[in-house]
Amino acid sequence: MKIQIAGPGCARCQATEKVVREVCKELNLEAAIEHKYDVREYVKLGIRLTPAVVVDGKIILSGKVPGFDELKEALSNLSG
Repeated sequence: MKIQIAGPGCARCQATEKVVREVCKELNLEAAIEHKYDVREYVKLGIRLTPAVVVDGKIILSGKVPGFDELKEALSNLSG
């Protein structure tokens, strides 16, 4: 699983990355996690609002910091 966090590096983007890492740890998900800081890169992904979370090329969340339970449910649904 490839998870990308998109955003310029603001506090909300950093908080999103922290939640992603915590949820992946709790779910024992093996995921390649990376943060896209360059606006040109995340615009190519179709992202208009940050922070955003992209899983395997699909935007699952955009425009807010995800809650732990919200992201846990979303990733659980994707991982089967």
